[in-house]
Amino acid sequence: MTRSPVVSIATVARSGAIARQAAGGDMQVRKDEPTNPALAALLDAHVAEQRANTPPGFSFALDAGGLATPDVTFWSAWDGETPIGMGALRALDTHSGEVKSMRAVEAWRGRGVGHAMLDAIVAEARRRGYARLYLETGTTADYAPALSLYRRAGFVACAPFADYAASPHNQFLMLNL
Repeated sequence: MTRSPVVSIATVARSGAIARQAAGGDMQVRKDEPTNPALAALLDAHVAEQRANTPPGFSFALDAGGLATPDVTFWSAWDGETPIGMGALRALDTHSGEVKSMRAVEAWRGRGVGHAMLDAIVAEARRRGYARLYLETGTTADYAPALSLYRRAGFVACAPFADYAASPHNQFLMLNL
């Protein structure tokens, strides 16, 4: 397997994102492929949890195939040789993108993985010249930590975007860039 280029958090910061220190580890964020076998368990757990926390038909978590499309840029976070998180940016059009598949492994939650991943995604959206960044997420208490992260980053509630429809099981956020 060919290794993806490693980007330290300091490098992510130089690319326009805010630096985040990981508590208790040497976290690195890199562009990656969602089909990387080392990420299979992380990605499978993410999809399974999203589908378990949302009624059928209202979970839009993408599997590896859904993330391995030309309109998606995918990142992974690592502690040495161990994958600890992931996130993706899906291009919606020439002016906007969508945050997809944000996830940190349980042992690393609250230690900066989500911040670092979101920073990389926002930096890339700005580099592309996007005016807006959107996301869709669930409405149960399970999504509260993610919502807190997104709101601290400046995301605000918005109407459904792209092909999404309003429902009591989904909420939509936007960040003006």
